Amino acid sequence: MKAGFVNIFGRPNAGKSTLLNAIMGEKMAIVSSKVQTTRHRIKAFLNKENEYQIIFSDTPGIIDPKYKLHEKMMGAVKSALEDADVALLMVDMRDDIKELDELFTSLKLKVPCIVVLNKSDLAVGTQVKEAVAFFKDKPYCTKTISVSALNKSDIERLLKVVIEMIPEGVPFYSEDDLSDLPTKFFVSELIREKIYQLFGEEIPYHTAVLVNSFKQQPLLIKIQADIIVNRETQKAIIIGEKGKMIKEIGILARKDIEDFIGSKVYLELFVKVKPKWRDNDSKLKEFGYQ
Repeated sequence: MKAGFVNIFGRPNAGKSTLLNAIMGEKMAIVSSKVQTTRHRIKAFLNKENEYQIIFSDTPGIIDPKYKLHEKMMGAVKSALEDADVALLMVDMRDDIKELDELFTSLKLKVPCIVVLNKSDLAVGTQVKEAVAFFKDKPYCTKTISVSALNKSDIERLLKVVIEMIPEGVPFYSEDDLSDLPTKFFVSELIREKIYQLFGEEIPYHTAVLVNSFKQQPLLIKIQADIIVNRETQKAIIIGEKGKMIKEIGILARKDIEDFIGSKVYLELFVKVKPKWRDNDSKLKEFGYQ
């Protein structure tokens, strides 16, 4: 059978998480219209018995770090660069392809690379054809494929090419597993996703979510989590007038958590202020940023 690591790289908002979810047919990574939504490397295992195990990795969008949090995020990208058997280089068809060429060249990947022309449904005229011609002769490019991750267009064609490229081997993980990350991680991400959806440009980037308690009870799972912010003013915004906003976060998150774990959930949320947590190594470690 075949087994290998297929890691997804690109700029923020290129559609990496949407692509991972489309490939897996499950919501493995949270998505948002805001940049830098993905902060961790998220592995997801696609298995077909006796045929293949593909370990896909969604990675944070590549940026110049401004905080220690950003440094941790780019550390996740670095680890994915080091163990890739195949790389998917994501192109947002609305971005400058010459700038993306510089980025992809700087990665110095020595494995087969598929340039994935995403959001092809938004391309104008001969834009996709021109992009294919531009990338096909680049040293890092093994193949180009145009897709629409959001519409799940041409995902099967991409997967077929990936299977051809990954090496032969034995499975790295149990075929019953979807990821090597704990359920608590996905719970925290689903809560954080709602903050990205409900609040403006600044607030989501100042927040983290820490799941403190995950207890199986006879009829439901009781979860307690903290939403971490930098300042008291941000705490007031997250809570909202008479608790309106934190209640809405809880309602939306609870529904997605129940869908994800297949059980009724009682979700309790608190907001805590941890000044400058994004630049504090011990706090970053506590919040799961290794």
